[in-house]
Amino acid sequence: MGSDSPPLHVFFFPLMAHGHMIPMVDMAGLFGSRGVHCTIVTTPANQPFISKSIGKVQCLGFEIRVRTIPFPAAKAGLPEGCENLDMVPSPAYVNNFVEASMLLREPFEELLEEERPDCLVGDMFFPWSTESAAKLGIPRLVFHGTSYFALCAGEVVRAEKPYLFASSDTEPFVIPGLPDEIKLTRSQLPMNLLENKSMILAQVLDDARTSELTSFGVVFNSFYELEPAYADYYTTVLKRRAWQIGPLSLCNRDAEEKAARGKQSSIDQHECLKWLDSKEPDSVVYVCFGSTCKFLDDQLAEIASALEASGQNFIWVIRRISESEPEHFLPEGFEERVQDRALLIRGWAPQVLILDHPSVGGFVSHCGWNSTLEAISAGLPMVTWPVFAEQFYNEKLVTDLLKIGVSVGTQKWAQLVGDHVQKETIQKAVLQIMEGEEAAERRSRARQLGMLARQAVEKDGSSYTSLTNLLADLKKSKKVYSSSTSQNSTTV
Repeated sequence: MGSDSPPLHVFFFPLMAHGHMIPMVDMAGLFGSRGVHCTIVTTPANQPFISKSIGKVQCLGFEIRVRTIPFPAAKAGLPEGCENLDMVPSPAYVNNFVEASMLLREPFEELLEEERPDCLVGDMFFPWSTESAAKLGIPRLVFHGTSYFALCAGEVVRAEKPYLFASSDTEPFVIPGLPDEIKLTRSQLPMNLLENKSMILAQVLDDARTSELTSFGVVFNSFYELEPAYADYYTTVLKRRAWQIGPLSLCNRDAEEKAARGKQSSIDQHECLKWLDSKEPDSVVYVCFGSTCKFLDDQLAEIASALEASGQNFIWVIRRISESEPEHFLPEGFEERVQDRALLIRGWAPQVLILDHPSVGGFVSHCGWNSTLEAISAGLPMVTWPVFAEQFYNEKLVTDLLKIGVSVGTQKWAQLVGDHVQKETIQKAVLQIMEGEEAAERRSRARQLGMLARQAVEKDGSSYTSLTNLLADLKKSKKVYSSSTSQNSTTV
């Protein structure tokens, strides 16, 4: 950073959802390792999760702290204390949560005025933060938390509307102008593209695009070698300024750091590692659908039957819609029959710790970008089961472009609750990533990508260099702003 000037001070402001907070906390740790003073802004109920996650890097001497602002849950019609998207009682409350996040503007601007950081890394769900930062001459970086591919494909679909030429919701259409031929159906598209723009969520996403165009640029949790054609497309065709600095999860080096990410695990990390150590290499399937996606009990019963019938060892992170109801969805005698080859986790799992273990050979995932990139970094093939958000785009990257995944064939974009898939289809997909010649080829390709991911974040790797360039650009911006402020003061 240079010794002739004070270190940069960067604000990190993630949406209050674990899928957004975790990578941005990792990002703060990464910035801190390069001499940046970091402040993570969140709400009181989310502060303990973040403080737990940054404990290790603080012990290393990195300058990272947490500031809180009040979350107006009641004003937006949410239950008191509902400060995280993962806590909303049902999908019907998602718009209420988005509305509450919009009401954070005033207290956030007061904090920004008080602290006067040199840069703001703001979540895409806070599009107003570009304007808030601009009032004080502070550059804002946008963090979408997804891939170059998903943003490029999504922008073309939004602009060109190729789905209008499909004769039905299930007829495939080609996304025009991309480096590769990618097909989707109308039923797989995000709801905000097709529904009334009066929806709060749809309006926020429209505002997010506009604010991106006027921001300092976009920071990506990705690495160039993973999706080079789309990194180039984003900067040359879409003409956006961007830096890729991931995979961010790789900044967690040891077991303690990996286990500390996110909420408190529902299983002791040592117990989990002991179980994994007892299994052969590449013999365990890890099944998890992220912190937000949940399923009805009849779908969970299909998953249970499929995993049992597959004959594979497995770890299954179970999250239900009706957590308060009695757990009758598992087939009778299921846990007894699979006790020697199954580990069931009800609640939060230390995902990166599990994925990085040598005994894990495949991952059944909803294709959220954090999970997708963590699997790629671990060199694992995937069964893809997208539910909502940009997950159908991420599936296409995994199955069609990288060729390390097998789809279960979900066809309907939903809001938090997944499409129904039959036992036989799930079982077949699991075996396709675990057994046979094609599975070995997928695993080989995945391992090659995992090696490239690790190289990208090492000194002089593509992501390491990209972060170096970003910090240099921010340093220049700081000098320009300081010079401008000084001239203005002299003039006055």
